Order: sequence, then structure tokens, then C-alpha cells
Amino acid sequence: MKRVLLTVALCVAASSASFAQKKAVNEALSIAKSTNADFGEARTLIKGALENPETKNDAKTWFVAGFIEDQQFNAEKTKLVLGQQPNEAVMYQAVGAVLPYFKTAYDLDQKPNEKGKIKPKYSKDIKGILGTNHVDMFNGAAYYFEQKDYKKAYDLFNQYIEVAELPMFEGTPTATKDSTYMMVQYYAAISATQLGDPKITIAALERAKNSEYKQNDIYQYLCYEYEQAQDTVSLEKILEEGMVKFPEEPYYIMKLINTYIYSNRNKEALEYLHIAIQKDPNNVNLYNVLGHVYERGFKDYAKAEENYKKAFEIDANSVEALSNLGRIYFNQGVDKQSEANMINDSKKYQEELNKAKDFFKQALPFYEKAHQAKPDEKEYMIALRGIYYNLNMGPELEAIEAQMNE
Repeated sequence: MKRVLLTVALCVAASSASFAQKKAVNEALSIAKSTNADFGEARTLIKGALENPETKNDAKTWFVAGFIEDQQFNAEKTKLVLGQQPNEAVMYQAVGAVLPYFKTAYDLDQKPNEKGKIKPKYSKDIKGILGTNHVDMFNGAAYYFEQKDYKKAYDLFNQYIEVAELPMFEGTPTATKDSTYMMVQYYAAISATQLGDPKITIAALERAKNSEYKQNDIYQYLCYEYEQAQDTVSLEKILEEGMVKFPEEPYYIMKLINTYIYSNRNKEALEYLHIAIQKDPNNVNLYNVLGHVYERGFKDYAKAEENYKKAFEIDANSVEALSNLGRIYFNQGVDKQSEANMINDSKKYQEELNKAKDFFKQALPFYEKAHQAKPDEKEYMIALRGIYYNLNMGPELEAIEAQMNE
């Protein structure tokens, strides 16, 4: 008899607990609908129901949780209609909280009942509210973006995209992939770049690169992120894509050339340099880089000199072209001098030494002009000191050493 009574008592207690939580859900809903609603109290009530085993799997519980947030949002938005100043932080915090609750509510609402039939009670309201709030998700994201709260901006931009892609909106204006949708993808990606999470950033940029809004910018952001992640495979792939999509944009081919140079793939670097020069035959930098590849990558000083001269012909004031020509002659002079030092025959030694001096004489005007343009550049001063020394130019040697000692 005692066992029966205990069982009955437990059932009554469980039933009472369940009734209490369901009552809390109804109370929270009633508060949210009331004038001058206490949204804090409503949230407290629904929080308990969301955590309680008796009500946490009920579509109504999650619907009411989202409805509370929507009502808070509308209360602030109404102030705009009345010409009053809303609390934007509260307003957009609320609109951003609706979707997570409604997604769970919608999923639970689509489940079959005990008879195996699907009879949704809240799906229509969920669709109506999300459709109405869709543009406000964008407004909220823009608000947070301006506030430099990029985490919240990213979340709300993502919600805008997510709502547009929900199956319930298929074939409706909400699902239209218009210019606003593309712009949201862009700003979601830009917000992501500020979060310090490369995985999130790259995913957002990869998504945004398929839209036409500021596509060139997105590709360049992606290049930067892959470079920072040291993902050379993805970097080269995106650079190659960028070259095809934006053939007039020099960024991609130059970045690809640099990538090849830094990874000692000089043959590929030459191939793309020649392509770049065909597109821009008067670009001084391209000839300087081409000369660099021949000089450093292939030790072909004749080809290097040829391209440095082309750069110099295009712009006689290019400091880089000046220093490159100076260096190519100076290094050959050093090489000849080293060869001369290995010769025992005095006549042949002098012949080779004179050849070295000829190279130093060729290097001299280029380094002097480069030094005039950049008097603090140590590399130029060191080269000039070596030239003056080898050409027995005493006063000039003293002057450059004095500058270096300063």
C-alpha cells in the first residue's frame, strides 16, 4: 500500500513539475504580449522552461523564447515610428537572438505527432517574423560594424544570409540573391577578417568570392589570408583565378611571380614575367625583377644586365635600376679581381686586374647617382667605398668613409 501511494505521489509530483513549466511558458508569452512588457521577467521564465526536461523539447517553448526577443525588438523599433530614439544596442541584440530560437522551434514543429502526422503550429508565425525581420538583421549588422563590434556584426550578417537560404523561403523575395545579399556576403567576410580566426575568415572570404560585389577586393583579402597561413597551394590557386578574372589587375601576376621567386621556381617566374611585360612593356619594375631572376636565379649576368638597362632606358631616375646596374658591374669586378689574385704571371695578373677596374668604372656612375638619390642607403655607400678603394680615388674614399662614420 505504501509503495502504491509513493508511486502515485511521484506521478503527481512529476505532473505538477511539468504543469509548472508549461505554465511558465504561457506566462512568459503573456508578459511578452502585454503593454510595457517586462522582458527580463519573461526571459527568466522561459530560461527555466528551455532547461527543463518536461518542456525543452517542446516547439512552443522555443517559439516563445524567440517571440520574446522579437517583441523586445519591436518595442524599440516602434520608437522610431513615433519619432523617438530607440536603444539600438537593446534593439539589435534582440533581433539577433530571434533566429537561434526559431530554428529549433521550427525543427521541433515539423516532427510528426504520436499518430505519425505533421501538424505544425508555429511554422507560419516563424516564417512571417523572420521574413519581416530579415532587413533588420542587415541593419543590426551595419550598426555593429560601425561600432567596430565585428563579432556581432559577423553573426548578424551571417543570419541575414542564413535566412535567405532557409528552405521555408524558397521562391519568395526573402530568398532573392540580389545586390544586398551580395553586399552582405562581402561585409560578413570583412568582419571575419577582424576576428583573428583564419579558419572563419577564409571560409567567409571563399563564400564571398563567388558574388560580384567588390570581388577583386575579396580575392586580394584571400591571397593575404592564405599567405599568412603559409598555404602556398591555395595561395597560388587563388592568384591564378584572380589573373583570369581580373586580367587588367597587376596584383595577381606580380604576387604570383614573387611567390615563384621566393620558392626558387625561377623558370615559372620568368614565364609569368614575360607575360606581364607583354601587357605592360614600359613597366620599369618588371624589367628590374626580370633582371633579378636572371642574376640571382640563373647567374646569367648578361641577361640581367640587358634587362636592367631596359629599366634604365625607360626611367633613368629609377633608383632601383641604377643600383641594379651598379651592382651587376661591381660584382663582376669583384669576380675578375678574385680571378686575378689566383694568377702568378704578373702580366696576365695585370690584364685581369685592369678588366676588374673596368667593371668598377662602369659601376661608379650608377652607384654615385643612386647615392645622390638615397644618401642614407648603406648598401650604396659600401659599394662606393669599394670602388673608390680599387680605383685609387683617395679623396672620394675619405669622403665616403666620413659619411659612413656619421
